[in-house]
Amino acid sequence: MSQQFTDLGIQEPIIKALSDLNILVPTEIQEKAIPILLKNENDFVGLAKTGTGKTAAFGLPLLQLIDVKNTKIQSVILVPTRELGHQIFDQLLAFAKYLPELSIASICGGIPIKPQIEQLQKTNHIVVATPGRLIDLIQRKTVDISQAKHLVLDEADEMVTILKESLDAIISELPKNRRTWLFSATLPGTIKQLVQNYMSKNVVQVHVDMETVGNSSINHQYIVVDPIEKLDVLMHFLSSKEGERGIIFCKTKAAVNKLAKNLAINRFSSGAIHGSLTQPIRDRIMAQFREGHINILVATDLAARGIDVAAIRYVVNYHLPDVYETYVHRSGRTARAGGSGLSLTVLQEEEVAEIANFEIALGIEFTPFQKPNTVSLEENNAYLLAKQIFKTKPNHAIATDLKEKIKNVFHHLTKDELIEKWVANYYLQNKNDLTKKR
Repeated sequence: MSQQFTDLGIQEPIIKALSDLNILVPTEIQEKAIPILLKNENDFVGLAKTGTGKTAAFGLPLLQLIDVKNTKIQSVILVPTRELGHQIFDQLLAFAKYLPELSIASICGGIPIKPQIEQLQKTNHIVVATPGRLIDLIQRKTVDISQAKHLVLDEADEMVTILKESLDAIISELPKNRRTWLFSATLPGTIKQLVQNYMSKNVVQVHVDMETVGNSSINHQYIVVDPIEKLDVLMHFLSSKEGERGIIFCKTKAAVNKLAKNLAINRFSSGAIHGSLTQPIRDRIMAQFREGHINILVATDLAARGIDVAAIRYVVNYHLPDVYETYVHRSGRTARAGGSGLSLTVLQEEEVAEIANFEIALGIEFTPFQKPNTVSLEENNAYLLAKQIFKTKPNHAIATDLKEKIKNVFHHLTKDELIEKWVANYYLQNKNDLTKKR
């Protein structure tokens, strides 16, 4: 029988807030971590796959351990990206709904620093920060973390490169008797080294379902394409998922921009995020995605951290990730909150051998995804062109006499006849290309 949050030691005001959020039963990582974090004085490492409730696993104990009479910063939460920082900040505020005296600040990059400096002049018990912005504020002497009792490193495997440059500077500002809590979806060698370097020898480790890193509700599939047909195959897949929400991952900002442009041309409901976009633009696109105004998000790996949308039905790896941990984070965007989902990886022939390595490293199984034939791809391209025409805004600058001439050409045709002729003409125009592909 599943435990309740009261059984874990969580107090009534927080439980009331959880009830408002319809969070009634703890997840496995929450069941295992919360009692330890509330009572144990040692450092802590929590390993659990993406989407299993790690924020509440560390957030609920933190809230409960805060002394609201102490006006100093008592907890620092470090995150790899501002999106994840904003998400955690919002979740903590929701968890602390009935703790009116408790104050939380977000000091993540990508937005003006002046309002954050002003916020830090007030009482803040918990700060959620990206390393770069925190270092900036430390150097400006506008943040004091010298009395913080807890340092939380969330999604640490995504933050290793950033932490290498800044963790020493941050830790030098923290008291030596602090407790460090590290949460991660995977445990690569770099994280093991970080644990050895910065955490006590008596660190407590909790592993949740790590023998199979991939969520069992995710269907992992791959499709093999020639470079020339890669975009057409993706467009065919997206047409089959029309109305469903999904994320497409690309390796680079340039690739994100190029693919996003193609999606826009083909009138897919889509948006794009990467690190070079300003924070207001990223926030706007993310809000549109969360609220269902756009269905497809094209993103780089780092920019997509912090996306927690329950209704994401599929993830497309348009480029094979370089490391296994990245695949875990990508695929973990789908099948959240008990749902199911598809993680589709688009490969070229020379990359197929890599699939076996991913299966062994992550304890998952990939199955082939049926590639559409040439005729099916061509039919989808015709459908997309029809969508382009339908959604094109009228150009009132075009001469009226030209429009009349064209109307006279088509005036005797019914709608069905016009469609028949349009499709026939499309195939006639593309006959040579179609013959070559076959």
